[in-house]
Amino acid sequence: MLISSSKKANLSASRKQRIKLQNNGGKKLTFSDFLKHPSGMEAVINAKALQSYHVVDENDNTYRCTLPKVQLMSFEVSPVLVLRVTPTQEDCTVELLSCKLEGSELLENQSENFSAIMTNCMTWNMEDPEPFLEVDVTLKVILEISTPPFTMLPVSAVEAPGNLVMQTLVDTLVPLLLQQLLKDYDEWIQNSNNTPTSISDVLSMEDRLR
Repeated sequence: MLISSSKKANLSASRKQRIKLQNNGGKKLTFSDFLKHPSGMEAVINAKALQSYHVVDENDNTYRCTLPKVQLMSFEVSPVLVLRVTPTQEDCTVELLSCKLEGSELLENQSENFSAIMTNCMTWNMEDPEPFLEVDVTLKVILEISTPPFTMLPVSAVEAPGNLVMQTLVDTLVPLLLQQLLKDYDEWIQNSNNTPTSISDVLSMEDRLR
């Protein structure tokens, strides 16, 4: 998005947090295996919290994500995010490519008054005696100050409370994201361990059911 030459506030927040991963039983399943599965990718973009989403570009795992509608003043809008997910064997990075508001023309125009950059770097260690997943989230927002009386204030008067709100938001959302990721991963492990992978597994399961 383009930001004009008017006064701007630079807001930022970050949080790093680690959570234990369960042992995956007898199967050699890792968190990177989870991310190769559709349910893993849905967990990473937190699909359960979205109103809708669809793939923009399958080649680089880019998703257009529409959040549930929110009420701003007397207007109803839906925040729309474009996210790119880059998974590897060792880590996974989620990047916010764009963010805008849809639903109200007035508030849609306000989307041009800010730009946002977000990265969520996820790493894990399955070899550790206590396997873990760690997320490192950074959020930066450039906000154009164009509305009185804020235009009459020093930028610091906007940035100080703005940074506090941003940090509170990140401190609230990161633990929720981790909890949901852990829940989805545990469910995937459970389902995978209950799925026969060979003829002997099938015969063994049939014997138990007799």
